Amino acid sequence: MPSMFIVFEGPDGSGTTLHAKLLEERLLEEGFKVLKTFEPTDGPIGTDIRKRLHSDEPLSPSSLQEMFCEDRAWHLEQIVLPALSEDTVVISDRYMHSTLAYGQALGLDKNFLRELNKNFIQPDLLFFLLPPFEVCAERMARRDKHDALEESSIQQKVYKIYHELTQEFPDGHVIDNSREKAEVAGEIYDLTQELIGVNS
Repeated sequence: MPSMFIVFEGPDGSGTTLHAKLLEERLLEEGFKVLKTFEPTDGPIGTDIRKRLHSDEPLSPSSLQEMFCEDRAWHLEQIVLPALSEDTVVISDRYMHSTLAYGQALGLDKNFLRELNKNFIQPDLLFFLLPPFEVCAERMARRDKHDALEESSIQQKVYKIYHELTQEFPDGHVIDNSREKAEVAGEIYDLTQELIGVNS
């Protein structure tokens, strides 16, 4: 079976975690070797990022995104690339596109952010989950915990930038997942199966 790197992207509340999990479950049922992972990771740098986002400790936008990229380099070296070398379908809940979206929303220059990410591999399959902003906001409001990046004004900017990123990454599939969960999961699975068929 072929290896494949699949990435789910979208603003907070867009359902990336849910649909990464649903795709993992469906591919496992079909007999694929699958690894589901996420960013920021639970490695040393990713753990520090989560701690800082849930604290009052000040961190500049550029320092924060540099930490995300250091965590991404660790993620690729320690988790993603070893799994891909063993014919595994790797599904990541967030990747470099999050740095581009959140970094720009925090006022950083797009070219600076692209330079930070220029050496990272591109996914074989990219999903942008973009339900209406009101749906994302409603889902976030139901969360028990919130971090520093979930403030409404930041999220509105993030949402707008993700729409812009769909133009910059035209190979990405834009999914409005405000529809029934099973319908959306079926569409994502079908698109994944199409690519597996091409690469197998």
